[in-house]
Amino acid sequence: MTTMKKAVLASALAAASASAFADHCGFNEGRVNIVGNEFPAIQTVGAGAVACAHGSATVETNLTKDHQKINLAGMSGNPAEYTSAIVANSSIVALMNEDVIRPLNDLIAEYGQDIPKKQLVTIGGDVMAVAFMANAQHLVYRQDILEQAGLQPPSTYEEMLSGAEKIRQMGILEYPLGGAYKAGWNLAQEFTNMYIGHEGEFYKPGTAEVSVNNAKGVATLEMLKALSEYMNPDFLTHDSNLTSDEWTAGNVAMMNMWGSRTGNLLKPESSDPVVHTNTKVAGPMTVAGGAEPASTLWWDGWTVAKNVSDADAKATFLALKAATTEGVLNADNMGEAVWMIDGYQPEEVNEGVFAAIAAGTTPYPMLPYHGLLHTALGDNIADFLTGKESAEQTLSDIEAAYTAAAKEKGFL
Repeated sequence: MTTMKKAVLASALAAASASAFADHCGFNEGRVNIVGNEFPAIQTVGAGAVACAHGSATVETNLTKDHQKINLAGMSGNPAEYTSAIVANSSIVALMNEDVIRPLNDLIAEYGQDIPKKQLVTIGGDVMAVAFMANAQHLVYRQDILEQAGLQPPSTYEEMLSGAEKIRQMGILEYPLGGAYKAGWNLAQEFTNMYIGHEGEFYKPGTAEVSVNNAKGVATLEMLKALSEYMNPDFLTHDSNLTSDEWTAGNVAMMNMWGSRTGNLLKPESSDPVVHTNTKVAGPMTVAGGAEPASTLWWDGWTVAKNVSDADAKATFLALKAATTEGVLNADNMGEAVWMIDGYQPEEVNEGVFAAIAAGTTPYPMLPYHGLLHTALGDNIADFLTGKESAEQTLSDIEAAYTAAAKEKGFL
């Protein structure tokens, strides 16, 4: 067979395969437009949905780190610009509060009875999302650097601090710690993790009245500041992407990082062999002598917009259903996440998330008003870390900002 004939045959087989997958999705009309985060597991889901484009059906994705800034606005029109948002514990709350996503009960009854129950996110009796992966932040460390410094992987933040000091004193790295401490959402998430590790309560029992201006809140801020002193001086600009870049550049020895990001760090093409072969994961750390992991357990899943036609809702549901079933998993993407999809085979890179689950890590609060507190935290913590305010003043500012927003929304 000539090379040209082989190429034509391969092209035909690929087209036939794509067409067969599109046929398998179960629709050939409607509009699908998905907004979500940009990390590898979600890119895999997005690609799976796009492969469903067939007949007159269109499937598009907008996967960006700014997804939480645009998903609500993009789903508020009628018709909505986005027919689905890929969400997590925290981001689904804002969409539910504004009534821009629809219950999936009827679509599941008609098209999704084979979706495993473990994937159905049920809130108030309605299925509001279909989860496809679990996630958590946990320890990532350079085995070679820790061995050079005579250190064991830390199990507490206090051990991480003392290890960072030793690495600095030995002249191995000036800034041995990394973390997604970018002012705003990321920094608020780090406070949330550490406050839970200190066994703090965010609200007064049975109310939406905030309660972080206390000794545990102060201790949380002080630990964040102590850790930041071993980070790149520009740490307040470092989100998960820039923190990962610092890691692959060989500038960091230890960090608290999302399980969904670690797969990229272990890929040979991500960095030189010394870095990626010595990148190891462990479970989340504890703090202040507590037993509660200083982390939160998350799920990521997909939704369907409320303000779309029945045809678009059906197409969106079926495209994302097809993109989160066993057929999308392969050797290349198996390690991208702790998939909740049947057929998932755990890999070493995912051990940190499994350790978080085994340790009983607290799920991120799915309270209708917690997003307001997350915003207040992200807007105010940097003032303490840069020395502009005391811990007590910062916590007072956080409580005042949250209280004003909660009153405006009717939660107080």
